[in-house]
Amino acid sequence: MNKITPFLWFDGNVTEMLAFYSSIFPNSKIIGTPPRLVLEGQELILFNGGPHFTLSPAFSLFVHCENQTEIDELWEKLLADGGKPSQCGWLTDKYGLSWQLVPPMLGSYLQDPDPIKAKRVMDAMLQMSKLEIAVLEKAYHNY
Repeated sequence: MNKITPFLWFDGNVTEMLAFYSSIFPNSKIIGTPPRLVLEGQELILFNGGPHFTLSPAFSLFVHCENQTEIDELWEKLLADGGKPSQCGWLTDKYGLSWQLVPPMLGSYLQDPDPIKAKRVMDAMLQMSKLEIAVLEKAYHNY
């Protein structure tokens, strides 16, 4: 058990959500009572608390994606049935949970010691909804 576990408050549908998220991430499982969801090793508690509180993009799940195929597949699955794309690799799924789908090189590109390279990548990223690795690489390498 993790010492710190995100606790997410929802207005119903937790059983449906557990099935939805575990179908998207192959390395997931549902454990315990009340049910907890483990996605890629990260435990989450999903709670049917009612309409008193809602989620916002101030909390998101950051997914380290290995390649463009993984970004594309997760993007489509998480947007299914009413999700909404946002900017810079962010989206909100149909349950109101925000996600960031990020390629492996983005952090190093944005923190490059050459401020011109970093700015080109930031400018490219700000133009995107779903992140496109080829576009980010083109901006970074200036070709």
